[in-house]
Amino acid sequence: MVMDPNWKTFRKTNVESKADYVKQCVISDSWWDKLEYFLSFTSPIYDMIRCADCDDPCLHLIYDMWDSMIEEVKEKVFKEEGEDLSTGYSNFFNIIQQVLEARWNKSNTPLHCMAHSLVPKFYSQFWLQRAAGTIPRIAPNEDHEVSLNRDKCFKKLFPNPDDLRRVYAEYGMFSGGLGFFSEPHVMEARVHEEPLSWWASYGSCTPMLQALANKLLSQPASSSCCERNWSDFSQIQSVKRNKLDSKRTEDLVYVHNNLRLFTHKTDEYKRGPSSYWDVGGDSLGVDADMDAFANIIAEDPTIEEMLRNYEDGDYGEDENAVLE
Repeated sequence: MVMDPNWKTFRKTNVESKADYVKQCVISDSWWDKLEYFLSFTSPIYDMIRCADCDDPCLHLIYDMWDSMIEEVKEKVFKEEGEDLSTGYSNFFNIIQQVLEARWNKSNTPLHCMAHSLVPKFYSQFWLQRAAGTIPRIAPNEDHEVSLNRDKCFKKLFPNPDDLRRVYAEYGMFSGGLGFFSEPHVMEARVHEEPLSWWASYGSCTPMLQALANKLLSQPASSSCCERNWSDFSQIQSVKRNKLDSKRTEDLVYVHNNLRLFTHKTDEYKRGPSSYWDVGGDSLGVDADMDAFANIIAEDPTIEEMLRNYEDGDYGEDENAVLE
């Protein structure tokens, strides 16, 4: 674009210096090298955001992911500037860290630390000895920040003093590896077994903590799944369809989202030119979604007939079947 003759005619007097600067950047190898560097240290930030912005249960991983992400960014920046990770100093990294910490302070909650405290792997020597970068890993019960936030959660979740004492005692058994938790096979399972599975297998001796772990370790870290429903709602209840009553709109959103989930079970969703067609989330819109699973509906004339009746207002006996 910048080498085209029309680029010169496009430029105006007041932006000519900017246009020349853009041209020099685009044709400069050093500028592209800088872009590669920028991408290298922003990649860990992007990866964490993408991992957190999903429907999978990852609330218990956010706190550890945050520490690892900071260390990866520091490693990239210090390597570029030729600084030592342990003793070096980078003003550029300090600026990046301030931006990240400001964002973290706006979005983190005590539940991040509470869920982090209930992951068995974080108490194992295998995990503790594999230090992340220059920051030595410590168990959640030895981390001051995690302990303060965990204490806030316990007091809010268990207002009854007797329940609070019991759950503190149960957490002491779990974090200290006491009683049944000291069994060799239980300690070994902390490393390789999924947290929810571990609590289902070995958490019966601490029922209150087990129930809390089942709730927190199955929670997503963002409200993306809810926001997709709100987006679908706004696209269905449009200017052209503003006379839909709330019940009809809710039913259409319900059908739409379940049809989307229905497509996830097909082979076409996992491979082919339209694989993972809804990975863009809300950006595709309702019409794009309907096109994507039109072939699935066409293969099942019963579903097609039920949806046609539903759109015409003829629910009949098919209404519950469509919603199911």
